[in-house]
Amino acid sequence: MLKIWGRTTSSNVQKVMWAVAELGLAHERVDAGGAFGGLDTAEYGAMNPNRLVPTVDDGGTVLWESNAIVRYLAVKYGEGTLAPRDLGERARADRWMDWQISTIGPNWGRMFLGLVRTPPSKRNMAEIDAAVERLGESYRILDAQLAGRDYIMGDHLTMADIPLGVSLYRYYELDVKRPSLPNVEAWYARLKARPAYAKHAMVPFASLMVSD
Repeated sequence: MLKIWGRTTSSNVQKVMWAVAELGLAHERVDAGGAFGGLDTAEYGAMNPNRLVPTVDDGGTVLWESNAIVRYLAVKYGEGTLAPRDLGERARADRWMDWQISTIGPNWGRMFLGLVRTPPSKRNMAEIDAAVERLGESYRILDAQLAGRDYIMGDHLTMADIPLGVSLYRYYELDVKRPSLPNVEAWYARLKARPAYAKHAMVPFASLMVSD
């Protein structure tokens, strides 16, 4: 059985859990990281030398890095659905997953760490606002891709949607200035209607807030 280590409030764990739910995979999830700890043990370090979450063990195949895990699960258990069969289409889906890390991730991280993981008195609002503005401009690229499409790759959910889809919940829950993104907003509404997304991505994050 697939075993997953990670806490439900981790956005990277949420990617994996959403994929697992969409694929209907039998699994066991173990709370780890954050308040749960458990990452400093020798056993965990042997699986994941970064001592971060998530980590998965699929019958002896041990993986870390959330996007890599989503790709693996999609190809192994969802070829033709989450993972496009055509290699060109699969590469294009991979591209959007990598774009989440390279382009969305840095400014999304500055926004979230600045507004949630930093006490109000220590926030650099100029830096946070600049990151939010850059983030909005990046989401305009995604908005253009979604024009005339229900999902990033076309008419059904694929692995391309998962990393970027997880990023939207906190983006829309936080009180930040957002540009008009009609196609992203329509896509987000479709994601929210999916039970797997609602359960695993729309996880309240108040427990992560740091106060003065």
